[in-house]
Order: sequence, then structure tokens, then C-alpha cells
Amino acid sequence: MRLSARNQLRGTVRSINQGAAIANVELDVRGQRIIASVTVEAVKELALAEGKEVTAVIKASDVILATD
Repeated sequence: MRLSARNQLRGTVRSINQGAAIANVELDVRGQRIIASVTVEAVKELALAEGKEVTAVIKASDVILATD
């Protein structure tokens, strides 16, 4: 797959916390923790599981920051 998006990060799924409709997928990207919120349906369609290698594609207008 080829994408024009420049913000692509390769990482490994560390955990998946599923709710009723949304799942938080924790990735390890070169030692950094990134959490992506996706639909539960997307988790199933992409066959996401702990240890799976993935590429996170980040749309700059959709970046959300949080503090502990």
C-alpha cells in the first residue's frame, strides 16, 4: 500500500482496551507509547492483536494531546 501521508510510524501493538464501540490500541514506536482510538470493528477487520506490527498514519488535523 502506498500513501501520500507523511506522518507514518511503524510500531508494535502492546495492548488493546475495547469498549462497546471504541478501542484504544497502545503501540510501542521505538520505545515511545502511542495510543490510537479506533472502532472495535476496525480492530476485528485489521486483525489487531498484541505483538502485531502495524503502521500508524497520523492526520495532523486529528492529533489530540493529553497529560497524565
